Amino acid sequence: MQACVWPITGLTAVLLLAACACTEASAQAAQCTKGDFEAVVDEAAASLRDLTRQHTPQFQAKLRQLKDKRAWSNDQFMKEAEPFVRDDKIAGFDQKSEEFLARITSGGQSQSASAKPDCALLLELRAAMQALVDTQRTKWSYMFDKLDKELAR
Repeated sequence: MQACVWPITGLTAVLLLAACACTEASAQAAQCTKGDFEAVVDEAAASLRDLTRQHTPQFQAKLRQLKDKRAWSNDQFMKEAEPFVRDDKIAGFDQKSEEFLARITSGGQSQSASAKPDCALLLELRAAMQALVDTQRTKWSYMFDKLDKELAR
């Protein structure tokens, strides 16, 4: 079974850190470049790939354990495993992730087309990137916890 699974914690902390860093960043703000915006997008993509690469094999192995433990047929497995990758809470994580990703992508693209980089936007994009990664980590934790509880039954 292959599912696209992407696990907000820390959004408030990220925004507070960004605000605290604002004084330091304003000294550096005049020095940001279009490449800095592209780097934010690249970092987000790399972080998400790393999370997926790290967690997918473990998650799929646990799903196979559950399949074996319950002696599910392949068809039954596809039906029974769905709640571990799709439920309302996971959909909420996915929606938040899509919003953060759209913010990161549109901010990066607008700066690529702009003549002069908006360095304040760069801070917002970094905060959105961190919030996106945190959302995915939380989603993975939720899904693993849910699956671990089922395996323990």
